[in-house]
Amino acid sequence: MKHIRFPVFLLVILVLFASPLAAREQQPDIKDIIITTSETHLILFATVAHGFTKEMIEGIQNGLPITFNFHIELDKVRSGWFDATLVEITLTHTLKYDAVRQEYSVQFSEKKGKISKTRSFEQAKQLMAEINGYPLIATRELEPDAPYALRIKATLAETTLPLGMHYILPFTSLWDFETDWRTVEFRY
Repeated sequence: MKHIRFPVFLLVILVLFASPLAAREQQPDIKDIIITTSETHLILFATVAHGFTKEMIEGIQNGLPITFNFHIELDKVRSGWFDATLVEITLTHTLKYDAVRQEYSVQFSEKKGKISKTRSFEQAKQLMAEINGYPLIATRELEPDAPYALRIKATLAETTLPLGMHYILPFTSLWDFETDWRTVEFRY
């Protein structure tokens, strides 16, 4: 009997410790935040990692559009006083699948509604999850050598299903997508 208890005990311990680690690895997160400058603007690059759940992918394949909201704030840090907010904006990326054409389209609010189309789901996910060279603020509005803080967060905007579809497609966990706020402090 002792010989059976030990392997079972070991298996229970392994499952208890492995499950939170596996779940933590798949949490959405903002990665690769890069802030650089062009001749005229402060430019932002960022990527959402682990942004697509199995339920989301099934929903997309079934024709449900999904929208990522990127909440971005740029503050001038002032010691001994409240920070001054220079930019507060939400960028949206909307992914739709056309089953007839077997084509994915991603619409970008920061590009005045420009739509990129592809047949590759992997490329569509990449387009959806990246902020690629967004001009955040004109450099003339920044004070040289002053401290700044950029905060960024991504959420999944809840899509309203057509009447009656809530009962057929129970995607409740589909809407549990939200990253933590990520902050990057820098001097211009």
